Amino acid sequence: MKRFWFFRGLAMLAFAAALLAALSYVVMTLWNAVLPAVAGVHAISFFQAVGLLVLSRILFGGLRGRRFRGWHWRGRMQARWQQMTPEEREQFRGRMGRRWHCGRRDSSAPTA
Repeated sequence: MKRFWFFRGLAMLAFAAALLAALSYVVMTLWNAVLPAVAGVHAISFFQAVGLLVLSRILFGGLRGRRFRGWHWRGRMQARWQQMTPEEREQFRGRMGRRWHCGRRDSSAPTA
């Protein structure tokens, strides 16, 4: 069983390295094709492209690991929905429909 996880870990590491190499190649190619002609900057090497990717991850993505952001509310909303009466559910649907312009349309509302 431990050998399975070891090989799986190696496969994930190889996949991550291949993905980093492919993204770095794309960044390098796009940089060298566009920016020297447009902005007058120098062409970059493959390892400079890797550095740009790492730097952009640090600056814009942070150093924390990936988390499932945005889904933490789903369980609470489902629990709240189960506790609502049918009248409260209909009121909620109406408020969301007016706010996000979706859901059921009110028959008395003018159509454009």
